[in-house]
Amino acid sequence: MERIHKIGRRKKSIARVYLSEGKGDIMINGKSFQDYFCTDLLRYKIQQAQDIFGEKNKYDIKVNVNGGGLTGQAEAIRLAIARALVEKSPEYREKLKEQSLLTRDSRMVERKKPGRKKARKRFQFSKR
Repeated sequence: MERIHKIGRRKKSIARVYLSEGKGDIMINGKSFQDYFCTDLLRYKIQQAQDIFGEKNKYDIKVNVNGGGLTGQAEAIRLAIARALVEKSPEYREKLKEQSLLTRDSRMVERKKPGRKKARKRFQFSKR
């Protein structure tokens, strides 16, 4: 079987996923995903697409991810894995779309405006 390459993005994070037949190893930037992500919630997000179909031990996944924080990286990886599974088996598309795993979350940090402390916060107003 050939390798499937897909990209997922979230906020400033970009994840490149390589899916191939194997025994279920997930390597993120050269580390095991249990070592890379410290909380159970982030680990769950990584495996969410595979859990739906019970295919945790069917594919080896190699991930290169950079930018953003851990939550953004986890969600970018989740999107890329879901896209790779759809390319592997198109019948998965409907179930993954139902769970909103194929939707790219486009929310980004709002930029800081001139004359303000942050994006919306203003400097303190003094009447006198």
